[in-house]
Amino acid sequence: MDALTDDQHGHPAYLALDERDRSLVRAILMAVLRYRQDLEVILDSLLERPLPQGANSLRATMHVAMAQILFLDVPAHSAVDLAVESAAADPRNKRFSALVNAITRRVSGSSDVFRARIAGEPTHGPDWFQGRLADVYGAKRAAAIATMHRHPAAIDITLKDRDDAATADALLATGDGLRLANGTIRLKPSLPVTDLPSFADGLWWVQDAAAAIPAMLFGDLSGQHIADMCAAPGGKTAQFAAGGARVTALEKSGNRARRLRANMERLGFTHAVDVVVADLFGHDATALYDGVLLDAPCSSTGTVRRHPDVPWTKTPADIAKLADLQARMLDAAARHVKPGGVLVFSNCSLDPDEGEAVAAAFSESHADSFEPVDLSGCHVWLDPFLTNQGRHVRTTPAAWPHDEKSFAGMDGFFAACFLRLG
Repeated sequence: MDALTDDQHGHPAYLALDERDRSLVRAILMAVLRYRQDLEVILDSLLERPLPQGANSLRATMHVAMAQILFLDVPAHSAVDLAVESAAADPRNKRFSALVNAITRRVSGSSDVFRARIAGEPTHGPDWFQGRLADVYGAKRAAAIATMHRHPAAIDITLKDRDDAATADALLATGDGLRLANGTIRLKPSLPVTDLPSFADGLWWVQDAAAAIPAMLFGDLSGQHIADMCAAPGGKTAQFAAGGARVTALEKSGNRARRLRANMERLGFTHAVDVVVADLFGHDATALYDGVLLDAPCSSTGTVRRHPDVPWTKTPADIAKLADLQARMLDAAARHVKPGGVLVFSNCSLDPDEGEAVAAAFSESHADSFEPVDLSGCHVWLDPFLTNQGRHVRTTPAAWPHDEKSFAGMDGFFAACFLRLG
């Protein structure tokens, strides 16, 4: 999942805050979601009797206080007092304000013990999600992935010109950082993205290292006409344009299309990118391209480091529904590839039902018109992520470990490349 700029959409009360308070709110919410099951286990261990059925706001109030005490640089007494005030101000929770006070004070008094307990336990999460990871990746690899989900993602940056040493050096000079094997600049979060050097000059964009892979599978882009079938916010569109391609960028949402255009304007790519507000299924049936990218809608389970709400808001039924949609979209996208052209299918799901299974079914049903491409050796750094005899790319958050946890990993991503025959 790409991010060209910080998304400023949100609740009016949140948008009314200054940037410092917004940052604190974001940090609290991320900590609560990232450690939700751990907090729930601790809370249940401290309760003499279960909370009333449906007491979700009360539970959330205590989770917020506990997260501040255990994981954030917030004075414990402030977190306790705020939780008690919040409970007392809510008619549903007023009678529990003494309980909130007692529980949060106990957490504060034993914070070191609870932090050590969490660090020493396997990462918790929804049973369906943890079980699925273990089934697919095995217990050891699933545990490594789950451990990385406890750590926020670094800021990954794609340079407009990968040989732009001056911009790379300026970005790395803002703090701890390094350049990854694929050319991505990786930084520890320290400044707002828009305050980093050359943002306003449009010399780079934020894009997870794994999200940069699909566009790289097209090879030499010079003079090619590429269709990006689900383009917003535009990280991959920008890669195509930077590589010298002419790009037709489809986006069915008018709001997302406006954001896409704004991002292309900042990056100076409006001359190379034609943004089309359209649904893939309704796109001009006669339009053929040298290359087509379908980075399909998915469950986003590969992005839990940056979106820790995903396991709690998705279900196996969602995955099945999305896999069906992806298969239909891939069939539709294939109709727009010229003979001799390239089709790339990708998404940011960790689940093979949305990746490997969709690609395998497409290969079988289109054996007379599309040939899977062996990606071995196309990029040396990519080889460790190749599966299915080099025909599939599979990354996980446990990839590319580094001494500093905040530098480790990448999004979970799948990609497959097909050559149109004829």
